This record gives sequence, C-alpha cells and structure tokens, in this order.
Amino acid sequence: MIHIDIPSFGPVSIQHVVLDFNGTIAEDGRRVPGLGRAIASLAGQVEFHVLTADTFGSVKKELEGIDCTLKIISEKAQDQKKQDYVLSLGAEKTLAAGNGTNDALMLKTARIGVAVMLKEGMAVAAMTAADIVVRDILDLFGLLSVPKRLIAGLRT
Repeated sequence: MIHIDIPSFGPVSIQHVVLDFNGTIAEDGRRVPGLGRAIASLAGQVEFHVLTADTFGSVKKELEGIDCTLKIISEKAQDQKKQDYVLSLGAEKTLAAGNGTNDALMLKTARIGVAVMLKEGMAVAAMTAADIVVRDILDLFGLLSVPKRLIAGLRT
C-alpha cells in the first residue's frame, strides 16, 4: 500500500490502481512502451487492475506477462461497470486512471482520479471528474513513485 498525507486533501492509502486500457495505457490497442516495467516497479506496493471493452481485441496479448488483473467488460453501460468495479475494491483505497467519458464515474468515485492524455485525447468529462491530469501514463507512475509530485498537484 502507498500512504501519502496531502495537505487539505487528506491522508491517502492506495492499495488498488484501476486503469482503463485504450487511450490510457494503450494506443490503438498496443500498450505504451515501458508500461510493463512501470507496473513491475510498484507491483509489491499496490495491485493493478485493467478494465476494458477491448475495442481492438488485443488486450490479452498486450498484457501478457504483466502483473495485473484484467477485467473485460461489455460495451453496454461501461461507465457504470467501471464505477461498480472501483466500489467493489473499496473506492477509498483506489486510484483510477482513464481518458474517456466512460471513465468519468470511476475517476470521480476513486479516492484519486487521474485523467490521462495520450494520442486518443481526453474527454472533457474525464478531465472534470479527475483530481489531477497527466500527459502520459508513465507520469502517473512518477506520481506514485515520488509522492511529493502528487502532493504538489493536489494540496491547497
């Protein structure tokens, strides 16, 4: 678990990191280079979960050998399914990351919501639901590895 005390935001204890796949940790169905190494560097501290409708049909191959729980969801009511998944893990101990409108509910529900902007872009709904925005998924791992970055972005 990762513990961070953020002035005015409060204490945070992250046990789960929930990640959207396409547009967040993958571009055009292919995982972002360096993702496996980034997850491995924090796998002893938090549990990683990937939620996706698998638009490109490539998620199983792309995540092969990566220490994470994969949950493929149907196309219908994706936003609600993602929020329900975060709630089932315990929203107060979850950081969620995504880029789409279908990620907004989970970003708002999680203790920390992170909107990620890759080449696919970022929905305004995701941005406004998030606590913080990063320009690349690897920046999210930087926030967790160097918690003072997260403190700088979220304190008042």
